[in-house]
Amino acid sequence: MNISANNGVWSGSWVAERLGVELVGDDGLRALLGLALRRNPKRAHLLVSHVLGKHVPQSPSVVYGHGFGLGRRVRELLGEREAARSVVLGYAETATGLGHSVADGIGLAPYLHSTRRPVVGVAPAGGFEESHSHATSHLLLPEDPVLLAADGPLVLVDDEFSTGNTVLNTIRDLHARYPRKRYVVVALVDMRSAADAGRLAAFAEEIGARVDLVAAASGTVRLPEGVLEKGQELVARYEEGAAPGASSSAAASGLVAQFPAPLTGRSAARPEGA
Repeated sequence: MNISANNGVWSGSWVAERLGVELVGDDGLRALLGLALRRNPKRAHLLVSHVLGKHVPQSPSVVYGHGFGLGRRVRELLGEREAARSVVLGYAETATGLGHSVADGIGLAPYLHSTRRPVVGVAPAGGFEESHSHATSHLLLPEDPVLLAADGPLVLVDDEFSTGNTVLNTIRDLHARYPRKRYVVVALVDMRSAADAGRLAAFAEEIGARVDLVAAASGTVRLPEGVLEKGQELVARYEEGAAPGASSSAAASGLVAQFPAPLTGRSAARPEGA
């Protein structure tokens, strides 16, 4: 729910002024992020990317370029040999496209993204919880279950890294099933607190694996006291009289999903030659 327009250019200042929420961080942080009002009982605000292409219009070359550039940085970090052995995992729904472009930047890395929709007859190869989300449960449904069983680096891609809980839950589940020595977390922005950063480092030591982070910018969000209640009041005020949204479910439209869907991130896209 975005109520933040100013002369046709989305900035996020509308929400910042009314909730008292503030973005603090790198010089490039504000170029990457803005704020929106969130219809969610757990969080009043939503961090909205200017370069993701999901919520705010952006040039495809800018969207793809940011992901591809992050992928190149991962490739440089891992080295050619380890990059060639890596698997990329993107988070639904926001980072599905971002994950594709990161995988392209790495090179011949197969790509899988999570889904919130189970498929009859397909056993999940893994799953995890995104506790702050509107829909918390994620599933991994690769066409080839062996995809995640290799011991090469696993590259986890999300649009923003706020507390690290989702990444911790992911690695905890997958490491118990398919242990490996190295993980790389990729995000457009790293918004963790110092305490959250320490939790990830301690967790990596606990499981005996290396966990690196690659991000385009870093910072934090300053939240005033009572921000959740303020956000809920604003949502209620601006939703009065709003027309109910049309259903977008496949069942309502009569569509039936086919699985597997070849060469897509939902069932694992493998680049040509991989």
